Amino acid sequence: MTSVQKLAGLVVLILVLMASAAGVTWQVQEWRYGEKLSDIDRDQALAITAAGEKARQEEQRRQSAVNKEASNAREQNKAAAVDAGSADAAGGRLHVEAGKFAATACSDPGSAQRGASATRAAMVLSELFQRADKRAGELAAAYDRARIAGMTCERSYDDIRPKAE
Repeated sequence: MTSVQKLAGLVVLILVLMASAAGVTWQVQEWRYGEKLSDIDRDQALAITAAGEKARQEEQRRQSAVNKEASNAREQNKAAAVDAGSADAAGGRLHVEAGKFAATACSDPGSAQRGASATRAAMVLSELFQRADKRAGELAAAYDRARIAGMTCERSYDDIRPKAE
C-alpha cells in the first residue's frame, strides 16, 4: 500500500470517526433537550391546572358573594314591603278619618248655610289628599327598591373585585 493510500485511508477513518462522534453528540443532545422539553411540558400542564383551579375558586368566591348580597337585598325588599304595607294601612285609616271629617264638616248646621259648594270643596280636598298620599307611598316604595338595588350593586361590586394580595 502506498503512502497516499495510507493517508487516504487515515482521512476516511478520521471522517468516519468524526461523523460517528457527531451522530453520538446529536443523539445525546436530543436526549438532553427531550428531557428538558418534557419537563417544560409537565410544568406548563401543572401551571395551567393550577391557574384553572385558582380561576374556579375565584369564580366561586364571587358567585357566593353575589348570592349573599342578592339574599340580603330580598330580605331588605321584604322589610320595605312590610313597612310600606303598614304605611298604607295608616294612610287608609287617615283617609277614612278625613272623609268622616269632610262629611261632618258639611253636615254641621252652620255649614248648611254655606251650601253645596262647601261640601264639594271639602270632598275634593279629601280626594286630593288621598291621591297625594297614595302617590307619595308609590314613590317611597320605588325609592326604597331603587336604593336597595343600588346599595346591593355597590356591595356586590366591592365583593367581586379582585382582592389585593
